[in-house]
Amino acid sequence: MADEEGPQCDALSRARSGDAAAFSALVRRHQPRVYSLALRMVWDRHAAEDLAQEVFMQLYRRLARVQSDTHLVFWLRQVTLRLAIDRLRREATHRVVPLEEGLNVAAEPSESDPLLQRRLHALVAQLPAAARAVVLLRYQEDLDPIDIAATLDMPVNTVKSHLKRSLEELRTQLASGGGSTGTSPAGATRR
Repeated sequence: MADEEGPQCDALSRARSGDAAAFSALVRRHQPRVYSLALRMVWDRHAAEDLAQEVFMQLYRRLARVQSDTHLVFWLRQVTLRLAIDRLRREATHRVVPLEEGLNVAAEPSESDPLLQRRLHALVAQLPAAARAVVLLRYQEDLDPIDIAATLDMPVNTVKSHLKRSLEELRTQLASGGGSTGTSPAGATRR
């Protein structure tokens, strides 16, 4: 990681100096993470692409304020989640669109039960936006509650409450076989 830190910081400083190629390299390096997080929040490919584009447009405008590559990752997560939550709040009713097989999601587990994964995706999509953001940051981005609190600008105890309540809800829904959204995950049929 120390070997990667040098070129990443160099690309960041060159991008801050106006080097378009360096900014493009930053976008390419961080785009999968931003898109994946946006997709898990809004559950719509086109909306996730729009969100990712808006995130990188904001990054371009505020690049001088980004202090390091670590700060850049933090900033990208924070802006992605805030834009996604704002979008979900603006939509009077948002529909849940299950993830389709083969999407390029950054933190997809390599060995798992695909039926359970589909069901979990659908259940996570039903969580309120703030709780969904907390769950995704904890289990997709592997952040600690303290880092999640800093990213979402909320108290650590609120993060822990969201995690506890969300996990209880997910367990209950999985145990009861509930969580039907009116659409079946990835085209599966329920019997």
